[in-house]
Amino acid sequence: MSGTTNGARQPERLDAVVIGTGVAGLYQLYKLRDEQGLKVKAVDTATGVGGTWYWNRYPGARFDSEAYIYQYLFSEKLYKGWSWSERFPGQPEIEKWLNYVADTLDLRKDIRFSTTVTSAVFNEATQRWTITTDKGDTIDAQFLITCCGMLSAPLTSVFPGQETFKGTLVHTGRYPKEKLDLAGKRVAVVGNGATGIQVIQTIAGEVGSLKVFVRTPQYIIPMKNPKYGPKEVEGYKARFEEFRKVLPHSFTGFEYDFTNGAWKDLTPDQRHAVLEKIWDEGSLRLWLASFVEMFFEEDVSEEISEFVRKKMRARLKDPKLCEALIPTDYGFGTHRVPLETNYLEAFLQPNVELVSVKNNPIKRITPQGIELTDGTSHALDVVILATGFDAGSGALTRIDIRGRDGRSLKDEWSRDIRTTMGLQVHGYPNLFTTGAPLAPSTALCNMTTCLQQQVEWISDCIAYLKKNQLNVIEPTKATQDAWVAHHDEVANTTLVTKTHSWYMGSNVEGKPRRLLSYIGGVGTYRQKCDEVASSAYPGFAKQ
Repeated sequence: MSGTTNGARQPERLDAVVIGTGVAGLYQLYKLRDEQGLKVKAVDTATGVGGTWYWNRYPGARFDSEAYIYQYLFSEKLYKGWSWSERFPGQPEIEKWLNYVADTLDLRKDIRFSTTVTSAVFNEATQRWTITTDKGDTIDAQFLITCCGMLSAPLTSVFPGQETFKGTLVHTGRYPKEKLDLAGKRVAVVGNGATGIQVIQTIAGEVGSLKVFVRTPQYIIPMKNPKYGPKEVEGYKARFEEFRKVLPHSFTGFEYDFTNGAWKDLTPDQRHAVLEKIWDEGSLRLWLASFVEMFFEEDVSEEISEFVRKKMRARLKDPKLCEALIPTDYGFGTHRVPLETNYLEAFLQPNVELVSVKNNPIKRITPQGIELTDGTSHALDVVILATGFDAGSGALTRIDIRGRDGRSLKDEWSRDIRTTMGLQVHGYPNLFTTGAPLAPSTALCNMTTCLQQQVEWISDCIAYLKKNQLNVIEPTKATQDAWVAHHDEVANTTLVTKTHSWYMGSNVEGKPRRLLSYIGGVGTYRQKCDEVASSAYPGFAKQ
């Protein structure tokens, strides 16, 4: 990887380094290498491409964006060259699709797998980045682009004593490739967010016994997942141009938008009819395209929340299960809303036990299993941690990134998480970020829609620098402050910021509290980014 002169290793010199080979990283490599002819390498800890769809191979992992819109839209040939088997495919099929993309675009030859970037230091004298890896290699690059993913830093060390457990303990975000034999085993799932729900509903029927450790109840939407034959595939492929026009400008990057009229203009019966119709569609539409007022008005939020609670109560029936599994202290849509298939019914099976840890938290993992604060012990063979991620910021703070004057991104973000449009950070010239805090992401946006837009903005910015013979670009402090203020102003009008969730960083002790995703709308965000680019990047220092 690095040349040698008289026995001394010389840094490899590149135009750009891309960290990550998921949806964003693959496209970023393609845009810079194939469209601009730059010398680029992508680096990934994994042994293959896929990003989140490489790592998250736990039982039941699947899309909750419709497959036909979770797509690259820059190439009609690429889009139509792949056919999906169902509306919401599972992880193995998604991973195969991303391998298809890598192979079709001939990207593999410029990817370093099984390689982790450990540090990146901006050299003010050369105006370039010095990037080091766990392989002992050094790369000298003009541009550093992080495509690490919003949810890629798993919270794996959560409980004292994990290393003493004599059974098998895994985190869903690092689930083993060879899978686990759970048949007849005493299994625990810790956590019941979107991931936990997928695991629980998938394994309940095969394990000997399943104990689900539940702290925060979750609203759900039942998934409708029809299989696709040739007719359905032909139908969605015929909509390629429609998707290209609609997705980038909708509120959430999905094909649907808030088009049901104003809540106050409808009668109670009309509102209920709209909710019932959307509920029956079995997608995220109830959350992302029913009534926008649910994010802002307490009474609307409560009415829609009660609509969902009633649906859940009808399926659970048992009052104790209802109390533990149906939320009452936050509104529908202010947390991540999972799609599910028979998740609630899993708790009605005789081999499944719900263990509430809301008022009796897990104290530690013991060699035999899990011990609660009151001393209750649960003997187990397998513990599956669905304990989430250090969202947004975690993937970058786990790399030692140093900007001007030796400043540390980890230190700065431990005090206050700030970016400029989620694309650059003041004090870190030529560092570009995708899937980073303060840009639309993670279920508040169909990720392919948002990541494509961010990659394209970054690519255009680099092309602008090259065309104008400029070496570096960096947002000024005033520009960054203005974006953070705008982001917070928009966020603070919503009910989302009044809850405790990973959206707000609440799941990581000591993490600064701020809504991690921009909630002003995907189309609005794109327009603001386009305005900056078309005006030659005002508020960005260039030289």
